[in-house]
Amino acid sequence: MQVGSSSLPGGARPSDDILARIVATKWEEIRRLTDRAAELKDRARDAPEPRDFQGALELPETVSLIAEVKRRSPGAGAIRPDLDPVSLAARYREAGASALSVLTDWEYFGGSLDDLAAVRAGVGLPVLRKDFLLVEDQVWEARAAGADAILLIVRILEDAPLRELRLLAEELGMAALVEVHDADELERALRSGVRILGINNRNLRTFETRLETTLGLLESVPKSVTLVSESGIRRSADVSRLGDAGVDAVLVGEALLRAPDPKVKAKELAGIGRVPRTGTEAGGREVERP
Repeated sequence: MQVGSSSLPGGARPSDDILARIVATKWEEIRRLTDRAAELKDRARDAPEPRDFQGALELPETVSLIAEVKRRSPGAGAIRPDLDPVSLAARYREAGASALSVLTDWEYFGGSLDDLAAVRAGVGLPVLRKDFLLVEDQVWEARAAGADAILLIVRILEDAPLRELRLLAEELGMAALVEVHDADELERALRSGVRILGINNRNLRTFETRLETTLGLLESVPKSVTLVSESGIRRSADVSRLGDAGVDAVLVGEALLRAPDPKVKAKELAGIGRVPRTGTEAGGREVERP
């Protein structure tokens, strides 16, 4: 994709769904970001050393919790508009969260890179920049703000930039959570060399969620890949169900943010046991994921 494009790889137009509208907005933001490229690279090089996001998701016996900080979403509307990002993130940490996800999109989610920088400085957990990344300048921008990991959404990226953005993130010491929703996207993610795979249970065209999305794709994920289930996770039974299938981590936002006490809810979802994933790698080798 070139700067200025508003289409998705599948050919959707901005009016077709929520995600396409978000992508169109991102291209407008990227035009403004281009003029700051040199500044962002200087700031990224001076940023604190990244924390180990992937390591935080690979606990030997329990499902890791990635707890999210966001104020609203296009599908759910206002969720917790007056939250204090650092205070909320600290409560997640106290409840047993292994990592944090911070929305940095303002237009649709009410977030900012200032939120991410404040959380990263105030809470000693790895922090994922959750946004809609399309070009390298946004990766440099993430590192400049202190991000330890970035989100890459397969549906909005062609094969070449998907791989290039992941490689740049890793070159800068960050991890990349590569997100898919269906079998075709999973195949593309695997071809790209994904290390951390997120299966989004939410259909980004309709914003409907089903845990069966993760469970249906799980057997096709190589056991060397760290596996995260995202969206639609509301109760401890959901985490147990995913953990019993060998999922390494869950990313939870709305269930935490709508709870009367997010810390209590996070404690309910953290520390739940999981079984090792066993099976074959793509090359046919029998393996067991610890």
